[in-house]
Amino acid sequence: MMSTCRRLATLVWITLASNIAGLATQSADAAPSRRRLHDNEPQWQSYGGDAGGTRHAASRQITPKNVAELEIAWTFRTGDLGVGFVQAEKMSFEATPILIGDTLYLSTPTNIVIALEAATGKFRWRHDPKIPRHVRYAEATSRGVSWWADETAEPNARCSQRIFMGTLDARLIALDARDGARCADFGIGGEVDLAAGARPTERGEYMVTSPPAIYRDLLIVGAAIGDNRGVELERGIVRAFDARTGQQRWSWDPIPTTAAEASTRGWTEESAHKTGGANAWSILSVDAGRGLVFVPTGSASPDFFGGERPGLNNYANSLVALRAESGELVWYRQLVHHDLWDYDLAAQPMLIDIEREGKAIAAVVQATKTGMLFIFDRETGEPVFEIVERPVPRSTIPGEAASPTQPFPATPALVSHAAITPQDAWGLTVFDRGRCRALIGKYRSEGLFTPPSLQGTILSPSFVGGVNWGSLAYDPERQLILAAVNHLPMVVTLVPRDGYDEMRDSGLHPDSEFARQQGTPYGMRREMLASPFGLPCTAPPWGSLAAVDLRRNAIRWQVVLGSTRDRTPWFVPSRTIGMPNMGGPLVTAGGLVFVGAATDNYLRAFAIETGRELWKGRLPAGGQATPMSYEIGGRQFVVIAAGGHGGLKTTQGDYVIAFALPSP
Repeated sequence: MMSTCRRLATLVWITLASNIAGLATQSADAAPSRRRLHDNEPQWQSYGGDAGGTRHAASRQITPKNVAELEIAWTFRTGDLGVGFVQAEKMSFEATPILIGDTLYLSTPTNIVIALEAATGKFRWRHDPKIPRHVRYAEATSRGVSWWADETAEPNARCSQRIFMGTLDARLIALDARDGARCADFGIGGEVDLAAGARPTERGEYMVTSPPAIYRDLLIVGAAIGDNRGVELERGIVRAFDARTGQQRWSWDPIPTTAAEASTRGWTEESAHKTGGANAWSILSVDAGRGLVFVPTGSASPDFFGGERPGLNNYANSLVALRAESGELVWYRQLVHHDLWDYDLAAQPMLIDIEREGKAIAAVVQATKTGMLFIFDRETGEPVFEIVERPVPRSTIPGEAASPTQPFPATPALVSHAAITPQDAWGLTVFDRGRCRALIGKYRSEGLFTPPSLQGTILSPSFVGGVNWGSLAYDPERQLILAAVNHLPMVVTLVPRDGYDEMRDSGLHPDSEFARQQGTPYGMRREMLASPFGLPCTAPPWGSLAAVDLRRNAIRWQVVLGSTRDRTPWFVPSRTIGMPNMGGPLVTAGGLVFVGAATDNYLRAFAIETGRELWKGRLPAGGQATPMSYEIGGRQFVVIAAGGHGGLKTTQGDYVIAFALPSP
């Protein structure tokens, strides 16, 4: 599951150099033609905008010419500030609302579902599933809910339209979309226990943080798993449930369940039996016309030592196409072999139609934490852009057998894969540059896919990304892929079992995160590659927004994303240098890219043609969520959840903010 280095932003972001300026780009494009959308048109019915996660809004009302006039149209406060929640400081408001008719539906970090009037933000209903607030969950977030309409029911019948949500305590809940009441005919009392059958080991470590995928009358759901605890963790099964009754219809396990299956898939029987994870914790995508569900899987357990799971670990770290009706495997492509870096497939697979060599192709795009874009034919799984296996560094750890090669696509990488050397050391002064130079020199650093080591290995990009759960957006008119990208190296060190407790308890590593990796000879320690001042040892930008032109197979533009505001004292001038981010972009037909995500409290708008920043709106809390947009009553709104991110230590809150042009 996702690992975001929870101490990432406890490090001090102070006294950043005043001579570092933001990137400038060219002027904005002209305003496109406008067409008013009707209120009954489907606009944002799924978490990713549509079932294929393109995060594209059809409205053209807001354009590069008038975006500077945006103002707050309405604000709603959810009231979920973590009162009584033992991990309130860890909460992350990552939700993207969905729009059904004239109603917005969203979920808070503790799984409270809220319905709002889309035009005004007026409260309609609220449902609290009352997750146990004393439990320490591995994550404290909910990215959203899903909607389903029963085509066989009378339109006004009870629960003829349903809102579904998975919870931190591993329940799948069905609510009446009209009033938020439980759908009593679903499961037991309106819910299904998802922990059953998943081999749960510890309370709070098996969760659902992403909305279910919908295919006809099926709900398809994965799960988040607290990783790095050990080898024998929960199973990363993907399951489908009947949307009316909650009855399980099928189950697919990315790890072999029998000796015969283990043999044919390149696992040993013992490792397949013990290993957990390989779970799909992020968002699944559905191609209803082809009857396919696309599943991005994570790493097998644990992340940073694979000696107990020899081989490629097929189906882990893979884009998997399943028959949505039955769960039958159609094809898969493993994008990281024998993962040792926590390179889960965190982004939602994006379903797009592209032109390639004069042919129209129904494609699926998978972004990765390594900053690479893999593009496949949806039906066959064949690469649209060539993929080659390249040699990568070998492991020096006894008992570990890293894959000798890894797949690299012909699409342009969004981050550097070069080895970080002492000559790359960065700092504000001669002192911290020197310390960073020495620090880099002592670690193993041979570029992308350098395996973890006893001396410490620099991971660049890190397990944060590249591209994380914020995923991609797509402009079909220009065939541009948009991505928010991280460029922040981390260090991972394997710690021999007999010295693990002593190192963890020594107090010498206050900014490190430790994990036991039970069942292996090594524990794990990880932290940011940082100077004594707490600043990254590599030069900014540490976060960017990128546009990839699929017609030319090239990066059209890449600009810095985020400023030092809200990270430094009030007396230190703010500089737009590119900051770490969590969240994704939104593209509109009006020629704009909207994105929050960065560690400052802003929602920004960029020109799609040039990447020039045209507007930014101040948020009352961190905007580490993906915005959405819709047009209702003749007015286009851009909405974002602003509640902060516990891992990034941004300003916490409980806000849902809608921006729009001034009323006529």
